[in-house]
Amino acid sequence: MTDHTRESHAPRNPYAGAYPGNLFMVVAPSGAGKSTLVNALLARDSAIRLSISYTTRPPRPKEQDGEHYHFTSVEDFLERHADGEFLESAEVHGNYYATSRLWIEEQMKSGHDVLLEIDWQGAQQVKRQFHNAVEIFILPPSLEALEERLRKRGQDEPNVITRRLLAAGGEMAHAAEAEFVVINENFDRALADLQCLVAATRLRFGSQYARHTNLFVQLGIHLPHAG
Repeated sequence: MTDHTRESHAPRNPYAGAYPGNLFMVVAPSGAGKSTLVNALLARDSAIRLSISYTTRPPRPKEQDGEHYHFTSVEDFLERHADGEFLESAEVHGNYYATSRLWIEEQMKSGHDVLLEIDWQGAQQVKRQFHNAVEIFILPPSLEALEERLRKRGQDEPNVITRRLLAAGGEMAHAAEAEFVVINENFDRALADLQCLVAATRLRFGSQYARHTNLFVQLGIHLPHAG
């Protein structure tokens, strides 16, 4: 794996779209408020499960294994990688990151929706296997607002903030590839938009059919043939 690249390891999922649960991907540049919005959404919707990534980087202060990340060794990570356990993976600044394909499928089969906090590259890889995955891109109201948020949170040195701002321009260009875009100018409005998107996705024909197959069959309604 190459630095800043992502690649897919599992074969194309033949059951994409057939699970009762939905797969949501939330993408945003650093400082757009993605994590705050996601945490608020999860607190209000118990049917959504947050996917926790695997990583080989050391835990930061207050980070807990199994809550923020699954922290693992390089050896264990590469073994899981070779066994095809990951939906997508990346090497960033010398550390490996990955998303568990098996866990996601188990959750969706059981009827839970799954949410991934992911970058645009990872989102593209996921879509190749889960064609009905929904990508939601979070944008700031302006570049000035993005810079202000990065500085106010006080997590990064000035040079790191500069690097994040430079990267944000390239990342936000990929908002055009997402199904939905939420502009996080007002937090309550942005959260309401997220909730509406989740609710609407659950009403798609494929989702409803997977959740209520017996009813649809009884009513003489069947999945359309691929063509």
